[in-house]
Amino acid sequence: MKKKTIALSAAVVVIAGAITAFVLLNNSLGNNVEIESVIPEQSQGTETQKAGTANAAAATGAAVTAEQLNGAWTIAEPSKVYLSVTTSKETVNFVDPSVKGTWNVQLEDASAMTGEGTVEMSALDSGNGQRDEHVKGTDFLSVAEFPESTFVVKSFSELPKEWTEGTAMPVQLQGTLTVKGIAKEVTFDSQAVYSGGQLKLSGTTMVTFEDFGMSNPHSIVLDTENNLEVRLELVLSK
Repeated sequence: MKKKTIALSAAVVVIAGAITAFVLLNNSLGNNVEIESVIPEQSQGTETQKAGTANAAAATGAAVTAEQLNGAWTIAEPSKVYLSVTTSKETVNFVDPSVKGTWNVQLEDASAMTGEGTVEMSALDSGNGQRDEHVKGTDFLSVAEFPESTFVVKSFSELPKEWTEGTAMPVQLQGTLTVKGIAKEVTFDSQAVYSGGQLKLSGTTMVTFEDFGMSNPHSIVLDTENNLEVRLELVLSK
């Protein structure tokens, strides 16, 4: 009888623990952040435009000169960086508006272009304080020890020579993404558009938890994909 009582008590403890974990998990779930692209969907290029041909751009605006595009651009508001994690229940987005950096554009010579950006990780926000505190803690991003993440571009794909205002053009950014002091080579598949005197860039890349020394946070009640999407939504001004 004593053994049965012990076994029953242990089972109750396990069940109670599972229920508590599930309740805590549910309290930290829920996507509260919608991704806002700086490039309207109707401006994004067709397959022909993505090939960068001279006649690709639809007549959505005036021709953009090299003088308008070339030079030093600085990241400005309302630029944001997004981090997306997909679980068996949903995709949760984190947004960080505390981003700064530069892009030096040279249409005639892609090898002469430079770019870099810095994100203040303390500003990362999913709309859930409990979840954000956990993600910024030592189990994951260790923000107190590593307050900034950076991306330094090593090379740009060649940009089209002819642009039309309001029409997005394809561009790849290859470089080094550093999170928690750990460097990872990545490629952002992106589009850029010139509009209203501003240069806008929208791009994504995929990384994993392991790339930056983190463990996948899956549990017995929730599976988490190993891939994390990093998304740049940048507005730049001269």
